[in-house]
Amino acid sequence: MLTRRDMLQIAVATAPLLAGLGNVTRALAQQRLTQDDILWFEPKGQLTLLHITDLHAQLVPLYFREPSVNIGVGEAAGRPPHLTGRQFLASFGIEPGSPEAYMLTSEDFDALAKTYGRVGGLDRIATLVEAVRAERGEDRVLLLDGGDTWQGSWTALRTRGEDMVEAMKLLRPDAMTAHWEFTYGEERVLELIDRLGFPFLAQNVRDTEWEEPVFDGYAMYEKGGVRVAVIGQAFPYTPVANPRWMIPKWSFGIREDELREVVRTVREEEGAELVVLLSHNGFDVDHKLASRVPGIDVILTGHTHDAMPRPMKVGNTLLVATGSHGKFVSRLDLQVDGGRVVDVSHKLMPVLADAIAPHPEVAAKVEELRAPFAQELAEVVGETEIVLYRRGNFNGTMDDVICAALLERRDAQIALSPGFRWGASLPSGMPIDREFVYTHTAMTYPQVYRLEMTGEQLKMIMEDVADNLFNPDPYYQQGGDMVRVGGMGYRIDPYAEMGRRISDMTLLATGEPIEPSKTYVVAGWASVNEGVEGPPVWELVLDYIRDRRVIRGEKVSRVEVVGR
Repeated sequence: MLTRRDMLQIAVATAPLLAGLGNVTRALAQQRLTQDDILWFEPKGQLTLLHITDLHAQLVPLYFREPSVNIGVGEAAGRPPHLTGRQFLASFGIEPGSPEAYMLTSEDFDALAKTYGRVGGLDRIATLVEAVRAERGEDRVLLLDGGDTWQGSWTALRTRGEDMVEAMKLLRPDAMTAHWEFTYGEERVLELIDRLGFPFLAQNVRDTEWEEPVFDGYAMYEKGGVRVAVIGQAFPYTPVANPRWMIPKWSFGIREDELREVVRTVREEEGAELVVLLSHNGFDVDHKLASRVPGIDVILTGHTHDAMPRPMKVGNTLLVATGSHGKFVSRLDLQVDGGRVVDVSHKLMPVLADAIAPHPEVAAKVEELRAPFAQELAEVVGETEIVLYRRGNFNGTMDDVICAALLERRDAQIALSPGFRWGASLPSGMPIDREFVYTHTAMTYPQVYRLEMTGEQLKMIMEDVADNLFNPDPYYQQGGDMVRVGGMGYRIDPYAEMGRRISDMTLLATGEPIEPSKTYVVAGWASVNEGVEGPPVWELVLDYIRDRRVIRGEKVSRVEVVGR
C-alpha cells in the first residue's frame, strides 16, 4: 500500500500540463515553438509507457474540437473528465488562450485553431515516439495502442483496415486492443492480426461455442529490468453498440472476475512487477473497475475520447486518458521497487502538427497509402461559415448537417443520426472537402433507411440511448453520445430514472407534440440490423453540401437539458 509520502510524491510528479508545458506556452507566445519544447521531460524510474488510442484511422493532421457538454452522472457528476470549457481550465490551472486550452477544451476553438493549427498525423506521432525511444533506450519503452485504430477514414474503409496496419507497423507498437476494428468482421480481423507483427490483446473476448479465449489476454515484457504484464481489454459492449451479425461467434463483456484471475496469474505465476491494463472500456467504466480489481498499477484508458492533463488515482491504480484522433501521446515514467510503483512522472504530449517534424519513413508510407485516393479526398464540395464539429453529448453542428441531409434527401419528417464520437472538426471559413465528410461517415454499415415509426417507438429509442449514456452505474454505459435528431425537439433530464428522462417531444415543422400513437416518417443510418437497404450516408451528405455550397448553421433540432 502506498504511504502518505508516496502519495505526495505522485501528486507532485503528476502535476498539471503547466508543469511540463509552461515552456511551450511561452514559446508559442513568442512564435518559436519547437519540437524540443513538446518533448521536454525529466526522465524518472526504470521504464516509460507511451500510449496512443482512438486514432480512428486518421493518418494526416486535422482539427478536432473537444466537447462543450460532457455530463457526468452518479459518482462521476462534476468529476473529470466531466468538466468542460472554463470549468475544465480552472480545475487544472490552465490559462485561457494557451496551447493547453486549445488542445483540451472547446474554449475559443475557432480562433485558437487558426493560431495553433492542425493536430495529430501519424508521421508526427512517430517523431515523438522515436525521440523518446532514443532518449530512454528501446529496452526501457513500451508503446501501447488502445484501439479504434483501423476505422474512421475513407482509406481505411476502402482497404478494410489494411492501410492502418501497414502504417502502424512502422511505429512498432508493443501491443494493441480493439473496438471498431471488429466492424470489419471476424474473418478480416483475424487476417489483419496475422499481419501485425505485435500482440493483439483482449482477455474479455470468448467464442460463443466453448467460451474459450479468442485472443491472447496478456503479454509479458522485460523493460528497464522490470517484468511488465500488459493485459488487453477490448470494448466490452461491441455486439450491442455495433452489429452482432458481423461477429456472431464471439462474445464480449467486462468479465471482471476473469480479469481478476488474469491479474493474479501474471503476478503470482508470471512474476509481474508492474501490471498495465490496456483498456477500451471508457473512462468511467475503468474508474469503477480500478476500485474493484486490485493489483492493476496503471490503466491506459480509451474509447470515450477523454484527454486528461494528469492521471487520476483510484486506490493504488493510475488512470491515464490520452484523448483521440492523434491529438496526444501520453508518456508515463515509472519507478518500480519490490513489485510496487514508488514514483511516477507523466506528460500529455500535444501533437501540434506545425511544431513537429514529420518522420520521413512514416510520411512516405502515409503518402503511398493515400495516393490512390488523394484526388478524390481533395475534392472541395462546399465551405463553412461556422465551426463544424460532432463531439459532445448532444447535436453538434456537423450532426445538424447530416440530419438536414437525411430529412431533405429521404423526404422524412424526423432524422436520427448516431452519437458517434469520431469525426474531425473544421474552423469557420474553411473549404469542406470529401475527406472531411468521410471522417464522419466512413464505416461498414452506412446505409440510410427510411421507415415509419410511432411516437411511442421514438420515445423508446430516445430513452434507451439516454440510459446507455446517463445510467449512474458505469457498467451499464455502452459508449457514444446521445442520438442526434433532426426535425424534432425534446427535453432531457440526464439525472432522472430510466424511462423518465425524455419529455416534450415536438415535431419542429408544425410545433405539434409527438403523439405516441401517431406514425412519422423517419430517416436514419448506422442501423445494427442486417440487410438494411438504402444509399450510403456520405452520398446524401455530399450532395446536400454541394447544393448548399455554403454551410451557415441550419438548426434542425431543439434539445433542452434540465435537472441539477
